[in-house]
Amino acid sequence: MRNKQSRELFIQNYMFTKRHALDAAFKMLKKGFSRESAISGIEDKTRALLTAPETQGIYSETIRQQQMNEIDLLFDHYSKILGAEGEDYDVLTRNAYGSRQNYFIFHEQLKKTEKKVSDAARQTLGSKADVEVLLRIEKATEEIRQSQIEKIFGA
Repeated sequence: MRNKQSRELFIQNYMFTKRHALDAAFKMLKKGFSRESAISGIEDKTRALLTAPETQGIYSETIRQQQMNEIDLLFDHYSKILGAEGEDYDVLTRNAYGSRQNYFIFHEQLKKTEKKVSDAARQTLGSKADVEVLLRIEKATEEIRQSQIEKIFGA
């Protein structure tokens, strides 16, 4: 039961940046928000987490800064995708990035940025960090992304 709760908490934290970046990109492109306005709402939410009782000892300014870097990168990615022409994700991605190489570069940047978030979390959590699970998730994520690149742009 504890392992299931830990996994669910990890998934929520892993998706935290993705959800916020997508929401901000949507607000900018579909609701007319400026980039700064869309991102500032996220900055306010993450800043509030620093003082929330339930995040004490598991969230830090270091994690927050690395998450904001990831959100900035993802915001740009989602803005490209949402602004492209196409009927499904594969077509949108090809139209947004133009080439396999450009999309691959984005994925490499994302991998490095996510690693910095993970490193900050490990540093903050210390011995409470489940490094083995994190490494398995990183490996699985990389395999899925490589498969996605091949599906979208061919081998």
